[in-house]
Amino acid sequence: MSEQELPPWLREQLTRLQQLQQNLQAIMMQKQQLEAESIEIEKATEELKKSEENEAVYKSVGPLLIKTEKDETLKELDEKKDLANTRLVVLGKQETRVKENLKEVENKINEMIRMGQGPTGNMGTKPNT
Repeated sequence: MSEQELPPWLREQLTRLQQLQQNLQAIMMQKQQLEAESIEIEKATEELKKSEENEAVYKSVGPLLIKTEKDETLKELDEKKDLANTRLVVLGKQETRVKENLKEVENKINEMIRMGQGPTGNMGTKPNT
């Protein structure tokens, strides 16, 4: 059965399913990037804490390295870590919601296919009114 032969209700649900799958993939990629960033921040914080109080500390600002204070840099790293964690929580909630919607659409499609009917009860064609 080609895509043109599919009933409109099924094409619509399959399109929705594809959109949800793409959303889920994008969310998971963002989560992966944030997790990697969080690990980098944690490593940088650990190394910075190991350094001596009067030791020179530099941070990257674009293509430059700028001398900075250790305490100030630790504070910035903590703020970045908190922001990353907050964003991870939000993405986790979005991921859960999208997965639930995906499951719902999959169940709807499977149920309609099993019944051999569209939402109107006759393979997707609307009754004459």
